Amino acid sequence: MREEKPAEVTGKAGLKQAGERRARWAWAEPSVWTERMLAALEEGVRGGKWFSLIDKVHRPANLRAAYRKVAANDGAAGVDHVSVKAFGERLEAEIERLHEALRKRDYQPSAIRRTYIEKPGKREKRPLGIPTVRDRVVQSAVRQVI
Repeated sequence: MREEKPAEVTGKAGLKQAGERRARWAWAEPSVWTERMLAALEEGVRGGKWFSLIDKVHRPANLRAAYRKVAANDGAAGVDHVSVKAFGERLEAEIERLHEALRKRDYQPSAIRRTYIEKPGKREKRPLGIPTVRDRVVQSAVRQVI
């Protein structure tokens, strides 16, 4: 006699509700990981391989969510002297520019601005690298995908 696997293992009709799946993957960025993609992660993908994640990185919704996280941290401007506020004032144009550069695979990160901060209780200073806001948005977008 053939043994039946539980529905949650096979991914059939008895699969737990979508809300429960989303709760298990609460740490995953919703602008990147759709319900369908989360199901594929749990149940497997055809052929067992994900072919690309870059298309998820450069999605405008992901880039906007990444900007919101960067803006929440605020931070100093990088070598281009563009503040988080200035970047946000022209957000849609910046998102489109980033989307196209990442999609075409010709995005190039900027140099890092070097500054030195005091070490608590010491005379020496610690070096600190400050990326541009644009680069921080891309880093955050990549982080959300992986």
